[in-house]
Amino acid sequence: MSDALRIGVFGGTFDPIHNAHCELARTALRAARLDKVLFVVSARPPHKGGETHADAEDRYALVCAAITDIPGAEASRLEMERKGPSYTVDTLRAVAKAYPGADLFLIVGYDALLDLPKWYDAAGILRQARVLAARRPGPMQDPPPMLEGRYELLPFQETGVSSTELRQRIRNGAPLEGWVPPAVARLIAEKEMYRDLQPLT
Repeated sequence: MSDALRIGVFGGTFDPIHNAHCELARTALRAARLDKVLFVVSARPPHKGGETHADAEDRYALVCAAITDIPGAEASRLEMERKGPSYTVDTLRAVAKAYPGADLFLIVGYDALLDLPKWYDAAGILRQARVLAARRPGPMQDPPPMLEGRYELLPFQETGVSSTELRQRIRNGAPLEGWVPPAVARLIAEKEMYRDLQPLT
C-alpha cells in the first residue's frame, strides 16, 4: 500500500450542513482509509447560479461547529478565498498543490456521480482524484462509461435529508434534533439564520 496521504475532498454549499453530511464524511474516512476529509465551503457554486441562503462566513462557521467531533475532518476556506465561480477541478488542483504527492478522493452523492461527466473539465477532475459516492435507496442507474474504474460506492445510503427541507424546518420553527449536530442548532439559533428564505446572490 502507498504511504501517500489520502485526502477526501467534500465540497458543497453546506447551506446548512446536516447530519447526513457528517455521517457521509465519517463513512468515507473509515471505508476508504482516508487520513483527512476537507469540507470545502463553496462561495459561489456555478451549478446553483451562485445563489446561497446564508453567506459563506456563516456557513463556514456551521461546518466548523459540525465537525469538531469527527477526527480527521477539517473545514477549508479554499473556495471562499478564490474569486469567481468555484469549479471542482480548480479546487482539486489547489489541494494537490497544498499536499504534494497526496492521493485525492472526491466525495459526492449518487446524483452528483451521475452528473459528473457534465461538470466543468470532468476529465481533469478524474485525472486528479478518484470518486467516492454515497449509495441511493432503491435501484441505481449505472454511472456513465467515462467513470468506469474511477469511482467507488461507499457503504453509506443517502437518507433523503436535504438542506432545502432543513431550511424550511428552521423557518417553520420545527425542532432540529436529529437533523443537525447540537452545536449547529445552537449557532443557527444564535445567528437567527434562515428565518428569511430569500436566496443571496
